[in-house]
Amino acid sequence: MDFELAGRVIVVTGGASGIGLAVAQEAAAQGARIGIIDSSPAQADAALAAFRAAGVEALVEIVDVRDEAACEAATDRIERALGPIDGVAACAGISRPEPSESMLEETWDAVIGINLTGVFRSIRPAGRRMIQRRRGAIVTISSTDGLGGHAARAHYAASKHGVVGLTRSLAIEWGRYGVRVNAVAPGVVDTPLLRRNVPPEHVANAMIDRVPLGRFSTAREQANACLFLLSDASSYISGATLAVDGGLTAGYFTRWGGADYGSNALLERGLYGPPATPGA
Repeated sequence: MDFELAGRVIVVTGGASGIGLAVAQEAAAQGARIGIIDSSPAQADAALAAFRAAGVEALVEIVDVRDEAACEAATDRIERALGPIDGVAACAGISRPEPSESMLEETWDAVIGINLTGVFRSIRPAGRRMIQRRRGAIVTISSTDGLGGHAARAHYAASKHGVVGLTRSLAIEWGRYGVRVNAVAPGVVDTPLLRRNVPPEHVANAMIDRVPLGRFSTAREQANACLFLLSDASSYISGATLAVDGGLTAGYFTRWGGADYGSNALLERGLYGPPATPGA
């Protein structure tokens, strides 16, 4: 699907894995120059090597998105190397399920810090430059948990609701300068991490059964939604949250077993709890 991104500079936070990597790959396939901001040196180096082997102009910056000074410096280096930034996809995020009553403070702080504060701090440097140029597009990653709730993920849902509010507020503030800000709210994306952390019978019975399309999303499908919102094809869309969820939220509060994939059942089974090693 060609969104005419050839020659544009697209920055992707969390761009070395998951949805972020898929965004970077799809944008690169359309001729964009790619700046990746990620906290994992090993994954980032692997992604950069693959891009360069394919002849893609790309740059990697190893940054904790909670550190705005580091994000500012990384943004400056990307622009000096690749040119003015046309679009940003803020895909960096984590999920560490824990019951609310026993959730570690450091778990709450990490999830809110990366998923919400990190989104703000990582997009603001590019946003300031876009304001000066009076053009640009930013996409944030929320979640269907940003439209509802989820047992053992109070921190995650709070962060993703916050991303929606942040997105709408920035769209209002920056729209007068020609800068568009939108959010994508993925449903369940089929990844190895999901398969490792959720029992197979729960995947089939409590998760897929709730999706009207009857399957999970791929990372590429989420990436295509992001590219649409970064492209001129969405030139009059700003402040929107696009649910890319296979119809899940069409009946989010009416499906059997509740609105959160039946995760209360997983709580009862003791699946979720603080990590054996704090910070793991």
